[in-house]
Amino acid sequence: MSLHSPLDISRSFLATVSTKMFRYYEDRIPKDASLLIVSNHRSFMDALILMTALASPIRFACHHYMGEVPILREIVTGQLGCFPLEENQQRQQSFFSQSQQLLKKQQMVGVFPEGANPMVKYTQPNHVGEFRRGFAHLALRADVPDLAVLPIAIASLEEVNTAAFPLRLLSLFDPSEPLFHQSGWHPLVIYHRVAVLIGRPYWITSQHQHQYHGKQAKNVVAELTTYCHHEIANLLLQGCY
Repeated sequence: MSLHSPLDISRSFLATVSTKMFRYYEDRIPKDASLLIVSNHRSFMDALILMTALASPIRFACHHYMGEVPILREIVTGQLGCFPLEENQQRQQSFFSQSQQLLKKQQMVGVFPEGANPMVKYTQPNHVGEFRRGFAHLALRADVPDLAVLPIAIASLEEVNTAAFPLRLLSLFDPSEPLFHQSGWHPLVIYHRVAVLIGRPYWITSQHQHQYHGKQAKNVVAELTTYCHHEIANLLLQGCY
């Protein structure tokens, strides 16, 4: 593996900022399977934390603006291997097509279903917001054998909070995002001590896929979304106290 691989970059960054990471339930990580990683999201460090915890590169879907901002674009796409989503009109189809191709190659794909909200508004370490259901649709429609959705909780034990830059600055790069048209500053959360708790995998079966393509589609999407949200919320309670 290259010295400049996403995994090496992640490990080096955590060492540079002296972040101590504790990993729990690693025996739950499936072997020889395609993995869709689902996690809570409060810090720019989350992708680095997850790659270090799983000892593997992870291809993260990230916000459109990250592919538009100079320097940031080179970091997230060139060095970390993330794939920014398209603008609103093409966002969902772009997410599905890129993720499905990666999963077919047994590359880990990472998703933060809370979206950008917890990144631009400070939230408590034990709080997890509402999940968007795009990841569930991806998992259920992807024609990928041996696919598991793996919920993971990132529980901050000790952190520093500061302000990075005005939120409205980001509207220059993505005017379509309502979150970037509010006053205030983009928070910056830096973990000093963090626990990563691996949840129980949710395996996508042929029965799930049959239900998704039939009359039970709404129910099976809701079931998977709720399962991951509850799993992460419960793990956060374990990790933060």
